[in-house]
Amino acid sequence: MLEKIKETTDFIKSKTQVRPKTGIILGTGLGNLVTQITEKEEIPYETIPNFPLSTVEGHSGKLIFGKLGNVEILAMQGRFHYYEGYSMQEVTFPVRVMKALGIENLLVSNASGGMNPDFEIGDIMIITDHINAFPEHPLRGKNFNELGPRFPDMSQAYSKEFIAKAKAIAKRNNIKVVEGVYLGTSGPTFETPAEYKYFRIIGGDTVGMSTVPEVIVANHAGMKVFGMSIITDLGVEGKIVEISHEEVQEVGNKVQPLMTQIMKELVAEI
Repeated sequence: MLEKIKETTDFIKSKTQVRPKTGIILGTGLGNLVTQITEKEEIPYETIPNFPLSTVEGHSGKLIFGKLGNVEILAMQGRFHYYEGYSMQEVTFPVRVMKALGIENLLVSNASGGMNPDFEIGDIMIITDHINAFPEHPLRGKNFNELGPRFPDMSQAYSKEFIAKAKAIAKRNNIKVVEGVYLGTSGPTFETPAEYKYFRIIGGDTVGMSTVPEVIVANHAGMKVFGMSIITDLGVEGKIVEISHEEVQEVGNKVQPLMTQIMKELVAEI
């Protein structure tokens, strides 16, 4: 693991002189952010040693170095999901590489199904906490002290400071945001009505198939994390309808400019 991280990091460093402190994983709702990155340097995933390849429609795969406003950033366009068949180590490997490249702040986004009855389709939720319902833990196995502690604290998995800043930005821009707990599960099926009900009972406001593994590893590595989720469908009793991947992307695309605005201003402030 350590050798792979070093090999990958050395390769990326040889391709760019940019050394950002903030990394962004461009999930659903943040694809639009790419158009706002200036002075872009792109590295396709397939050219990067030890990097997995994205297999999901609508997720292209490349690392983008550049500037968002006046801030140097590293963006991952295309993430990896456990349901694609990757191990948890592969899913989270890019976060390890980000840390080795000097990234201190990680911003993530995703699409999710809303289970809180107060949520509506198209809402932007600031993630305040998460529940890990994946069948495998990304830190299972031998712990490398160079990467982080054996038993990492998760009492503030999502930075309260970043949450407060994002809420102030949303208010300033008259963007409606909600807050809540994101529950991560393996997928790739959308939830049954009984599963939605169960996930709500145990404390979830939304449910999705990503983010939690990356956030765990980012915390293990000592990064500060901020996350947002677009509610693309509802798992609320009486409001559950059949949903497709295309519909999820469609809602995500509509809300993109608002989420992009929040992320762009947050990057400037942190």
